[in-house]
Amino acid sequence: MSELDLVRPPIRRSIDVEADRDRTFRLFVDRLAEWWPLDPFSAGGSARIATVTVDRHVGGTVTERWHDGTTHDWGTLLAWDPPAGLTMTWNVTGTPTEVELRFVALAETRTRVDLEHRGWDRLTPGELGEDCALPGGYTGGAFTRGWATILDAFRTDLQEHPR
Repeated sequence: MSELDLVRPPIRRSIDVEADRDRTFRLFVDRLAEWWPLDPFSAGGSARIATVTVDRHVGGTVTERWHDGTTHDWGTLLAWDPPAGLTMTWNVTGTPTEVELRFVALAETRTRVDLEHRGWDRLTPGELGEDCALPGGYTGGAFTRGWATILDAFRTDLQEHPR
């Protein structure tokens, strides 16, 4: 195996939204369970999930809570810097990876949301190929497609619910 075979670049995605940075950050965090495509991008799916909460401090968790009280931690906050961004572990991958979200003001009412999902070098070859919400795992492009779908859902929600 060559050194190039070991290179596992981060997944990067960006979207522009028609909202100021403060509002964009706040709605991203406050309304996760409302705009996030829970089917298929959660452990329980929309029928089971009551809330998705963010404990707003370094060391806090992002937690999916089901109607029956069951909880699933999506990750732990490694950085919390509202409204500029946050970084968290991503526990869905088996061995945790990291997701960083940056909220960049482009104009008074326009914001770019930048996502970087990194840490793929921590995963075993088996973990890299495991299905997540979509088939194919990291090596099959599932996370790239998944993050595009998730960020598009957020942008659509902001467009449909202007405030």
